[in-house]
Amino acid sequence: QVQLVESGGGLVQAGGSLRLSCAASGRTFRNLSLGWFRQAPGKEREFVAAISWLYDRTYYADSVKGRFAISRDSAKNTVYLQMNNLKPEDTAVYYCAARAFGLGSPGVSAEYNYWGQGTQVTVSS
Repeated sequence: QVQLVESGGGLVQAGGSLRLSCAASGRTFRNLSLGWFRQAPGKEREFVAAISWLYDRTYYADSVKGRFAISRDSAKNTVYLQMNNLKPEDTAVYYCAARAFGLGSPGVSAEYNYWGQGTQVTVSS
């Protein structure tokens, strides 16, 4: 079992920045591939970013490329999502997700076995 706890959400003006954190426990962190997804009201959950377990390869949705960055700190068992130049359309609940070892399709939510409870990000115009 893996437990994931997100933090760092909040209210920010358009153009601002936030950094989300996701602390993982229950399994060797280095063996986890991790992802961030988001869900806006009335919309389906969508992929944001992922980082692979072995070589820290990163993957991004087109909508966030160049603005968001995913990273991991194995010493702290934490994955981060740095979000810059935020837009109102980035408003959503952001979820951290994990699975052991590799990802066949990083952008597919069904690839992930474990999920956090989510953290709200609201971007005002």
